Amino acid sequence: MPPKSTVHHFTLELSDIDRDVYGSFKLPVALHPSESLEFMVTRVIAWALEYSEGISFSAGLGATEDPAISVRGPDGSLLTWIEVGAPNADRLHRAAKAAKRVAVYCHRSAEVVFEELSGSSIFRGEEIAFYSFEGSFITDLTKILERRNDLSISRSDQTLYVTLNGESFSSGLVERRLSAGNKG
Repeated sequence: MPPKSTVHHFTLELSDIDRDVYGSFKLPVALHPSESLEFMVTRVIAWALEYSEGISFSAGLGATEDPAISVRGPDGSLLTWIEVGAPNADRLHRAAKAAKRVAVYCHRSAEVVFEELSGSSIFRGEEIAFYSFEGSFITDLTKILERRNDLSISRSDQTLYVTLNGESFSSGLVERRLSAGNKG
């Protein structure tokens, strides 16, 4: 029998001043046995920072053709393709052709992701937003993660202020773009 996912529950308070988006959410998030806590926490933060009507997590690791997170319009069209981690150039090329907007949230070194993608031919590559966090921000959050979590995320001037289970953290949200040479 294959190992089962562990579900983490988040009571999320979102205050995204940069985008004028606010809300309260109950968010169950499955952690697959092959997925790291860092990856899952980055998925949750990406969901919050990209929140809009029609946002959803993919069906899981078995849905390899789907983005980690997507935003669909009322007509079912794919508006935003959101990746977590270090997607390869082919995946980003396909994403940029399928969605109006593509964003990538790196849970490890964004520099490594950029190095691997440099010189790759990616459709609308210069439009893809890559986001990363400062220092050990993501790892620090995983250290106090529980099965049931109270999470508050506030963004102002591209700085994140996060309170998780009563402990506060902050990080700049670094945005990078590929050079215009990464066009497909």
